[in-house]
Amino acid sequence: MAGTTTAGLSAGTPEELQSVRATLRSPRRLRTEVLAGLVVALALIPEAIAFSVIAGVDPRLGLFASFTMAVTIAFVGGRPAMISAATGAVALVIAPLVDSHGVDHVIAAVILAGVFQIVLGLSGFAKLMRFVPRSVMVGFVNALAILIFASQVPELIGVPWLVYPLVVAGLLIVFGFPQLTRAVPAPLVAIIVLTLLTVSASVAVPTVGDKGDLPESLPGLLLPDVPLTLETLRVVVPFALAMAFVGLLESLMTAKLVDDVTDTRSHKSREAWGQGVANIVTGFTGGMGGCAMIGQTMINVKASGARTRISTFLAGAFLLVLVVVFGDVVSLIPMAALVSVMIFVSWATFDWHSVRPRTLRTMPRSETLVMVVTVLVVVATHNLAVGVGIGVLVAMVAFARRVAHLVTVERTVTVVDGRETASYVVDGELFFASSNDLYTQFQYAVDPGHVIIDLHASHLWDASTIAALDAITEKYRRHGTAVDIVGLNGTSVILRERLGNVTHD
Repeated sequence: MAGTTTAGLSAGTPEELQSVRATLRSPRRLRTEVLAGLVVALALIPEAIAFSVIAGVDPRLGLFASFTMAVTIAFVGGRPAMISAATGAVALVIAPLVDSHGVDHVIAAVILAGVFQIVLGLSGFAKLMRFVPRSVMVGFVNALAILIFASQVPELIGVPWLVYPLVVAGLLIVFGFPQLTRAVPAPLVAIIVLTLLTVSASVAVPTVGDKGDLPESLPGLLLPDVPLTLETLRVVVPFALAMAFVGLLESLMTAKLVDDVTDTRSHKSREAWGQGVANIVTGFTGGMGGCAMIGQTMINVKASGARTRISTFLAGAFLLVLVVVFGDVVSLIPMAALVSVMIFVSWATFDWHSVRPRTLRTMPRSETLVMVVTVLVVVATHNLAVGVGIGVLVAMVAFARRVAHLVTVERTVTVVDGRETASYVVDGELFFASSNDLYTQFQYAVDPGHVIIDLHASHLWDASTIAALDAITEKYRRHGTAVDIVGLNGTSVILRERLGNVTHD
């Protein structure tokens, strides 16, 4: 991935840079966190409005969700500096429910999704992330970079021609300003400069205000107006489960990415149940729900150099202040400024090393295939859960296929105590993929009356392997050959005793 931007970071270990207390004692680091939160808040506003439109709900539901998710997760989350807010993934899940049953059922689904996420978090769901291989992670990152860029394309179609030079000017600022100083985040400079330029010159270009009306009051406690019946549960539960899984998957994958960027570790289980708490709070304040946002997280961590929960909290707080108190000013920000920031985020997020010719030549083809499949599925479906799931499945098949061919069988014929004996030494891991070929590796018709199968260099993993050994010994029995299976380790002995039909030596 592109090099990490560390704007405004002072000396210290990665873990020390995550300390809230240490940051509060350091004016320089605190300034970085404050400015990062402001930049993220500005970027969240049009995104939250756009996701509200996708879901078919009032823009206030998306904006309130972004506020409550960010502020709540700043306290209960397991990954400092990660941004949670209303997201496109959640919007796509709830859109059909909005059409069929209305907003109140959506609020109920958000609250129930939060309950599911707490249960999953406390039950160790986050530990499943260890089974996501790096090739899937790289595909996830690259797909998100493509989706971030693609989401900006509509802002560049059918717009006044002045939008294009403004976007170019914004890109020059976000890429070039860090070469002059890192004291102020380049995205914030781009937003301020382009806003002042368009306002002072009275340039007519699309602005944040064109995306929808901003709220004029604070969110309040809201109870969904739905009947407490089994029918309501039947309607809401499928959407709540989908929201819970999609939200956790996107959040945990984003947390893993931030771990890599910051060279620190996060508490994945805490992040999982923390997302649930944040969604429950969001539901009871009338928000549409959400999860971690890769784009805004990269703005916070990479582009702005934030490292603590302070930036996450301030992103939510600034968002509410901006839309409620300074809504008239925020509505003047040209979309071109935010487009240039998001294009920069897309570039910074993409793992360019993964597509270099040298990398592609040296990387195993199966690893490249897994990455490409993950990217294609995520981009085609706009569904991270489906893309990552299929990527993991392809990785499992590729791994099983590769390991299956590492099993070798060597045959020797000796005379033991005056009796001719054929000895087979099996080397490798024996499971469903490799054991299917094991059956064909023996010379049943020509072997003498005594055969030894030595498994000291192997391990039995599943019932398929036990069944293969039973089939081998049964075929030898039909040829009148006695078989001794030796060299089993303790675990393999227990598995064979439990599942096998023959004894071992």
